[in-house]
Amino acid sequence: MSSTPNVTRVTADGVAWLASTGTYPRSTLARWQEHPDAPVVLPCGTAFDVVSAPAVFGRRMLDQLWDEGPGSGPVAMFRGRMLLFSTPGTAQRLPSLLAWEEWGSHRTQAVPPLLCHGTGDAVTVPAPYGDAPAMSESRWLVAPDQRRPWLPGPEVVLWAAVRAARAAVRISIFPPADQDAKVYDVSRRR
Repeated sequence: MSSTPNVTRVTADGVAWLASTGTYPRSTLARWQEHPDAPVVLPCGTAFDVVSAPAVFGRRMLDQLWDEGPGSGPVAMFRGRMLLFSTPGTAQRLPSLLAWEEWGSHRTQAVPPLLCHGTGDAVTVPAPYGDAPAMSESRWLVAPDQRRPWLPGPEVVLWAAVRAARAAVRISIFPPADQDAKVYDVSRRR
């Protein structure tokens, strides 16, 4: 059982933080007051970066962060991808750390690619006030609840990704068995 918190409602402080990250904070707040269930596009790179992972692998990363690591910052689901909010600069640093770990090489083909959104990018975030059903394409898994939420850095995200990959892909040092090999029972000796 995962110890990931079930904080799906954004607090007033969380709304203030999200709005403050936008280009026009008052317009963002006004839009949410008019349309409380509307997602909003926010720029990355100043207040946060976002690491986007496929839903299942992202969930494994999130579980690693909460079960064995320091926890996570805000986390959202949007169109089948998990959006892990991280410190600014993560999008620039994480790809080189992943390359160092040989992410995406022939040894790790079963590991999905991670998309990093930083300076110059924008992401769509779920509405803070909407009552999205549990299976909705757009919802908060760990909602922002402070004006300055803690965000993991690139090393923490890398650690979670590597741990999730190891749990998902069993790597054996033994070559695969030859299916055409003759097998003899040597346990019974005369």
